[in-house]
Amino acid sequence: MNVLPYGDHAVLVEPADESAVLAMRDWLVAQRYPGIVAVVPAARTVLVEVDPATLPVLRLRQLLADAVPSRPETTAGDELVELPVRYDGADLAAVAEQVGITTDELISLHSEAEYTVRFCGFSPGFGYLSGLHPRLRLPRLASPRPTVPAGSVAIADEFTAVYPRATPGGWRLLGSTEVALFDLSREPPAVLVPGIRVRFVPR
Repeated sequence: MNVLPYGDHAVLVEPADESAVLAMRDWLVAQRYPGIVAVVPAARTVLVEVDPATLPVLRLRQLLADAVPSRPETTAGDELVELPVRYDGADLAAVAEQVGITTDELISLHSEAEYTVRFCGFSPGFGYLSGLHPRLRLPRLASPRPTVPAGSVAIADEFTAVYPRATPGGWRLLGSTEVALFDLSREPPAVLVPGIRVRFVPR
């Protein structure tokens, strides 16, 4: 893996295998190094932010130089979230036609898979879920919609996701859920965090 400098307060860790990003995140959390402020996974990297007064960046790079991460026995990935979905999305029929299957077959392919939240971004509570069936992997729309309704269940490239709030977006809409995925009055506010497993349950 590569450990790259990222300013005076962080490093960027690049595992040799992008599938090991969550394992690296979990391993770093399990080490409980004093001075680590945040560990943030992305698609292919893990950002590690530190308090340089407690753990200088150079020392962190030394600690990581010989690290051989292994996934802890208990992780966020042990939790399964089931989201009820009404498959009534604006792009449902078009996606089915494009990939050469019926809408019922599309719903089965999407709902029978188990997904993992790889990372979060774009907007608060927006999780990028891996595990999408290869047949459903289509690019984003050529022209994003000005507004995508909150709760929209969508696909783009190798990911599926749920829009936590109404925002512009270019993902293909398959359906919707009434579950509020981000609420500041809850602790934690986000339902989906990296490592959690997700299943979509047709209504």
